[in-house]
Amino acid sequence: MSTRTFRVTVRGAFFGLTGEQRAELLARAPEHDVLRAAFTPQGHLSYDIAARDAFTFRIAREGEAEEDILTATEDAETVLRQWLSDRGYGYKNLRSQAQDLSQAPLGKRQRRAARQAG
Repeated sequence: MSTRTFRVTVRGAFFGLTGEQRAELLARAPEHDVLRAAFTPQGHLSYDIAARDAFTFRIAREGEAEEDILTATEDAETVLRQWLSDRGYGYKNLRSQAQDLSQAPLGKRQRRAARQAG
């Protein structure tokens, strides 16, 4: 059985932040900039707290079966909740979206390469 890669995105909003927590997020904003966003095994949180309280968490997970996407999604939410809780950040409105890359349509370059190989 082949390994599947899942990309999970969890969106939400910070909630009930103290002035100190907001200042901490502002100070660490460059490492959480959306331009640095990536799907990594550890996960990456991006936000622009100066503009709004919303955030996006991206994480890559692997599985062997199509059903593993549910476990990957639950795991992503657990990792994010733990990260937020460890820092005492409140949050609300978490919603997740996952993509199985083995099911993703091929891009233009990938289709061309497949035609040339076959």
